[in-house]
Amino acid sequence: MEKGSIEKSTLKVGFIPITCAAPLILAEPMGFFKEQGLNVELNKTAGWALVRDKIMNHEYDASQFLAPMPLAMTLGAGSSAQTVNVAAIQNVNGQAIVLALKHKSNRDPKNWKGFKFAIPFEFSMHNFLLRYYLAEAGIDPDRDVQLRVVPPAEMLANLRAGNIDGFLGPDPFSQRAVFEGVGFIHILSQDIWNGHPCCSFGASASFIQQNPNTFAALYRAFLKSSAFAHDKNNRKEVAAIISKPKYLNQPEIIVNQVITGRYADGLGNIVNAPGRVGFEAIPWEGMALWMLTQMKRWGYLKGDVSYQAIAEKVFMMTDAKKAMQGLGLEVPQSSGKIVVMGKAFDPLKPQSYVDSFGIKR
Repeated sequence: MEKGSIEKSTLKVGFIPITCAAPLILAEPMGFFKEQGLNVELNKTAGWALVRDKIMNHEYDASQFLAPMPLAMTLGAGSSAQTVNVAAIQNVNGQAIVLALKHKSNRDPKNWKGFKFAIPFEFSMHNFLLRYYLAEAGIDPDRDVQLRVVPPAEMLANLRAGNIDGFLGPDPFSQRAVFEGVGFIHILSQDIWNGHPCCSFGASASFIQQNPNTFAALYRAFLKSSAFAHDKNNRKEVAAIISKPKYLNQPEIIVNQVITGRYADGLGNIVNAPGRVGFEAIPWEGMALWMLTQMKRWGYLKGDVSYQAIAEKVFMMTDAKKAMQGLGLEVPQSSGKIVVMGKAFDPLKPQSYVDSFGIKR
């Protein structure tokens, strides 16, 4: 992306106060936005539906999203249709299935009929990964359990009150459940699909088209920040910055456990999982294709789906590689194989993948 004069220097950008937002948050205190000539106002936002509405109403210029949200928004699933681009993946892994302490001796999902689970949003990897995990155990996520949309900050209160049996939610809330003694980490999301995308960073296609130089500058700032966050040597510093009141407003000890991958699991163990969260920016089209298969599998998309065309339209994979090269950042050659719970996904055959599942809508 060439550096041209910036069309709009003051920007409103949305984020949700979770560890997934680390690359976006860091760009402010580390001066990456200013370095690109941008005055970015980071707006802490209460929930994902609000993020969607503020992007669609052009109140936000760009935002953190859940990775599947721009696909849903572009297709008009759950809202009116408006093309939104995924410029980068904010984070990979970094989530967990948490269960209430009373279920310590009930770790086999085959026994979870009647459970109530919280997820942060329907168009989320949390929803798709939890559904996948349950279905592999023979539990129909629409018939055998209840899935409720609950804002991440309210998941702990619901767990404590016994309103839910568990959740697949974002950190630091899974770690906070352990810290507060109301739940334990059953499995990390990386145990379902290691390297799965979670949150993304992007903007509406119209904003990018109307403000190409502004967006290129914003993109450069984000990518520099993302590379800093991904470096294992910087993780303690990352945790210290993002846990502050104006960002996550969480105890640093909790955020540090998530970001470094050395954590207490709530079952009496200290676990070392250095891959618990990563900040790999390239929005691989294969990731988009997998998400689309799950949207189709669970009835969010009706009729024939133009998988490849939608993935190419929404995910800016080529742009990300070019922008990273321009910054002298290391560009991975491929995303590697997508393997979910031992089953490989062939991105060239998305519909046959959908058809291969016994439990689907």
